[in-house]
Amino acid sequence: MRRRIGRAIYDTLDADKEHFVVLAFNQKHRLIGYKHVSSGTLTASLVHPREVFSAALELRAAALIFLHNHPSGDPMPSQEDFEITRRLKECGEILGFRILDHIILGHDRIYSFLDRGVL
Repeated sequence: MRRRIGRAIYDTLDADKEHFVVLAFNQKHRLIGYKHVSSGTLTASLVHPREVFSAALELRAAALIFLHNHPSGDPMPSQEDFEITRRLKECGEILGFRILDHIILGHDRIYSFLDRGVL
């Protein structure tokens, strides 16, 4: 389900840029909305917890999944991806959000921080 939703959202965005999206879920982990938080360049998208959690509050979420793409097609996370995931998880815990996953979309593969045991 996570992959299908992510692909549907990214099919509407410019594939030549990196984008960061927040998926919002209710207490029963049903999708209630999403917000495109940031667009960047071919190699980076600036993401700050302030914008991410502002979107989460606006959507009245209980739980979140973060999605971003790598225009290169390789979904392997960079050091910056690991760092922002750590920061977002810490901030989410403070604010009372459950972070379900952070998914990086490549051309034909994904990287799930949850599936890899990072979250």
